[in-house]
Parts: sequence; C-alpha cells; structure tokens
Amino acid sequence: MQLTHYTTNFNKKKFPITLVCENVTNAPNIGSLFRIADAFGVEKIIFCGDNITLGRKMTKTSRATEKVVKHDVNCKVSDVVSGLKALDYQCIALEITEDSEPIHTFRFSAKKPIALLIGDENFGVSEHTLKACDHTIHINMFGQNSSMNVVQATNIALYEITKQIL
Repeated sequence: MQLTHYTTNFNKKKFPITLVCENVTNAPNIGSLFRIADAFGVEKIIFCGDNITLGRKMTKTSRATEKVVKHDVNCKVSDVVSGLKALDYQCIALEITEDSEPIHTFRFSAKKPIALLIGDENFGVSEHTLKACDHTIHINMFGQNSSMNVVQATNIALYEITKQIL
C-alpha cells in the first residue's frame, strides 16, 4: 500500500545546512527549492539577488513549504558568504569548473555547518562567489549537455550531503 503524507514514518531531522541561492529568480525553481529544502531538513535558505519574488507563482510549486523552511532574502551574496564564513561555515559551491571536485568523491564534514551555494539558472555561480568559497563540487554528467537544472542539481547535492553527514 502506498503511504501518504500522514502515514509515512520518516524521522524528522534538521541538518546544519544553509542553501545560498545566487540570483535564482525563476518562481517555479524557488518553489521547488523550498520543497527540497524541507525534504532534506535544510536549516535555512538565503536568496541573494535583486529580482527575488516570493509570490503566488512560487507558492504553487512550494506546496506550503515556504511556511516551514526558514528563509531570508539578501541582495549581496558577498555579504552572506563572508557572514557565514565568520560563523565558521564551510562554503561549498555547486558548479562545474576547471578545479571542481566530483561530488561522489568529495568528503563532507559534519564538524562544521555547511553553506551550499547554487547559482543563476543561466550563468551558474559567479566567479567572485566561486573564489570566496572553500570548495567547488560538481555532478558528473554522461550525456551531451554540460549542465542540468539548478533544482535537479541541488536535489542530487543535498541527497549526497545528507547521506554522508547523517
């Protein structure tokens, strides 16, 4: 028998993970990020950028998870990253670069809280933000395309992180 929202017996857990979204502005993507943040027990989402709208289009996708996931909107990603580093967060960017490490070989540490930085739907994490991060990780891909949707990539990353630090 298929279980429902009311009959599942998953253990509720919060992980020391903050999701930092640099210029992610697409409303359905924002709503989906709330859903996966809730599903993976993320402590907080911080949306950075000038055109962040948490309106009706977002709530259609979020399915009310924006009411239970702590979140903030801050214009300057550089201020957010430096503030998190001051609080001893590991800042890890999810981006394909010349120096990025494959996510499946990266060892996430539960000794410090994690800030996972994801980027703009079209341009990814900015060069300035990449330089400010402690590590850059990527998801190996085997097809023609060299990128995937920011929400799908975040799903994979949060699964791997929570699996390792559980």
